[in-house]
Amino acid sequence: MTSEHSAQRPLQNTPSEPAPDLAGRGAIVTGSSRGVGADTAALLAGRGAGVVVNYRQKAPRANKVVAGIEAAGGRAVAVGADITTAEGRQAMVDAAVTTFGSLDILVLNASGGMETTLGEDYAMVLNRDSQVAMLDAALQVMPAGGQVVFVTSHQAHFIDAVPTMDSYLPVAQSKRAGEVALRERIPALREKGIGFVVVSGDMIEGTITATMLNRAEPGAIEARREAAGRLYSVGEFAAEIAAVVGSAGRDLPAGHTEYVGGAEDFLAVAGDPDHR
Repeated sequence: MTSEHSAQRPLQNTPSEPAPDLAGRGAIVTGSSRGVGADTAALLAGRGAGVVVNYRQKAPRANKVVAGIEAAGGRAVAVGADITTAEGRQAMVDAAVTTFGSLDILVLNASGGMETTLGEDYAMVLNRDSQVAMLDAALQVMPAGGQVVFVTSHQAHFIDAVPTMDSYLPVAQSKRAGEVALRERIPALREKGIGFVVVSGDMIEGTITATMLNRAEPGAIEARREAAGRLYSVGEFAAEIAAVVGSAGRDLPAGHTEYVGGAEDFLAVAGDPDHR
């Protein structure tokens, strides 16, 4: 089952909305000190979840995200942790349980691989091996009713059938490998009563990845905007990720792919690679 969404969702609660639906739940959003991850963390906190805001190096930036959440009446804690290390993964899990009492929501947002100084295998280590290891660490404490969300791109999700830019290829291939490896965990997740949803987005305006791609291949953003009709903003994409957490996510079948913006041309070529 797949779906395509283009409607924009509000980015914060309004007085007319019901009581926070994620109250009492603990969440981790990996790579959430800026951009899509930061906005997703704020949205989940606005719905009552206690959120681990994860960063690798930029503590002041993560602390600013936490301060914004707390100023809005939410709960959050900044945790400096590298998802590629066992210590980092455990630190996030421990922070969720210790600070908020449980770990119910895991948003696997952290990704990368365009860096040129971290080794040839870094993209695969980060986007495949560490995603699976993070899930395995979380599963040690996640209760039935928990939810896992993997954030990817159309360029990665469809890479086996639709070519992408040379500069993005290591990221696309490794993120797709990570998605496939995570999907192999679906039977075990189902046994535990834990949901799993993939959110795939087009190139997102204002992200560091889009900026780096456009720098490596000038005109890439404009070309993709023309092909897709429009590109989502950081806030819009974060709203779509947050929207699959909670009751909406629990109603989706395990392994559901939520397509956000501009997937028609990919689907026309490849179909849905996971639900043919």
